[in-house]
Amino acid sequence: MEENNGILYGIGVGPGDPKLLTLLAVERMRSCDVVILPQEPKEECYAYRIAAQAVPELSEKDIRCRPFPMSKDPERTARVHDTVFQEILELVKVGRKVAFLTIGDPCVYSTYNYIQRRMIQRGEKTEMISGVPSFCAVAARLGISLGDGKEEIHIIPGSYDIEKTYGMSGTRIYMKSGRQLGVLREMLQRETKERKLKIYRVSNCGLENETMAEGVEAIQGDREYLTIVIVKAEG
Repeated sequence: MEENNGILYGIGVGPGDPKLLTLLAVERMRSCDVVILPQEPKEECYAYRIAAQAVPELSEKDIRCRPFPMSKDPERTARVHDTVFQEILELVKVGRKVAFLTIGDPCVYSTYNYIQRRMIQRGEKTEMISGVPSFCAVAARLGISLGDGKEEIHIIPGSYDIEKTYGMSGTRIYMKSGRQLGVLREMLQRETKERKLKIYRVSNCGLENETMAEGVEAIQGDREYLTIVIVKAEG
């Protein structure tokens, strides 16, 4: 019986600069048959735009745009997950190598994980290829440390209740915080009256429209999706 070489790759393409793609990510993209993008059209997909600069032959692959809704309706979200999962499952079962591209790292708040867990439950082969996490790239661009000694590091998704982070010690990383910048700014304005904080905002790290600024006043309500705010408690 012929062996089935079908597999699902979850490939992290990093935060924006194509030079930050790993050698393994490039190798897997070159070897794959089908590319799944979580956004359409492909020209507006951050992950594709990053990867295509390092792997031009990606444009010749079987590219399928399968956007996932930013919805609070669990039933709608589940229906989309089901549809995409079934499509990928059928591809892998007939021996196709499928690459699911995601910005940053597939281990961190990635839609890919919903698909991978179900593939594993079905006994199918998967492989996760790590990418440079956006918050690590941001810290490197700023030239700062995220954690020293016994400092805590808190990673906070954009959907989290911002007020619950008030007064946290160590370093706070607010990921994809564009939609809540106004709320975050108001909270940090209150907090800076009680203790000293070092505040950084970076949008579109590694992309041509990257911007960086420091201080609570730098947190503007521009709703930029790829915005990370780092807050470090001093003393």
